[in-house]
Order: sequence, then structure tokens, then C-alpha cells
Amino acid sequence: MARMLSPFQEVDRFFSDMTRTPASVGMPMDLYRTGDNFYAEIDLPGVDPASIDVDVEDRTLTIRAERAAGQHQEERSWLTRERPTGAFARQLTLGSRVALERIEADYADGVLRLTIPMAEEAKPRKISVAHTDRGLEAGADGTVEVDKPETATA
Repeated sequence: MARMLSPFQEVDRFFSDMTRTPASVGMPMDLYRTGDNFYAEIDLPGVDPASIDVDVEDRTLTIRAERAAGQHQEERSWLTRERPTGAFARQLTLGSRVALERIEADYADGVLRLTIPMAEEAKPRKISVAHTDRGLEAGADGTVEVDKPETATA
């Protein structure tokens, strides 16, 4: 039996593909949709904005960043060290209904925010329904007279 496909199956697959990517320890992410855009917010506190690199190739969006360890690390006697340092990377697989050329990135207050717009052809749209008058007219009581085939009398 044929299976009906949801018009939002591609969007569901987009989210599914993105969330299947293993999370980097140093790059926790929130991903959501509002209107015609997807948003990814990645926590990168203490990262020099100049070290952040975002690129897209073959529908794979790659985010790279580096958090420096700081000065005088060898002089410290650590009791607890939970904040990761070094280079971090994360990849997201984007669906075919994303406008790759319009992705934007902004870094503020330790959060990298990506705006990932839907492609125009993927946006929901209204389809008008044409009405064709077949020449039938309803009478005052709402009934329609249908022509009956003529029968020959003998």
C-alpha cells in the first residue's frame, strides 16, 4: 500500500540529521525553528571571536573554534578543572530545503547564533483553487435540472 508523505517530512529529516551529529563537549547547542528560519545557538564562552570559523560544503555546516588555556598554566595547582580548552569542532548536516547562501552567524556574550533560512521553494504557500462553472443552474428550490436523453416513441 502506498504511504502518504507528510509535506513536513523534509523539515523533520533536517532536524533529525542535525541532532544525530555527536555533540562536542565544548560546544553545547540549542536548535529550533521560528517562522521561516532555523536557529542554532552554540555556547562558546571565553572563545576569541577571531578563532571562530563557520563554513558550508556539500550541505555540511562546520563550526570550528578555539579556547585558549590562559597564561601561567604550569604555575597552578588545579583542584578542579572542568572548562575545556583547545580546539573544538562541530558539524551539522543540512537538509535540501535550506538557503545555504543566506546563512548568517553572529557571536555575542559567548554565544554563536546561526540563522539558517528556509529556501523559498520550501516555505509553505497558499494554493488557490479554481472554480469551473459547468453551466448548471439551480432553481429557486436549489435543485438542478439535468437534461434527460430523449426516448423514441413507437
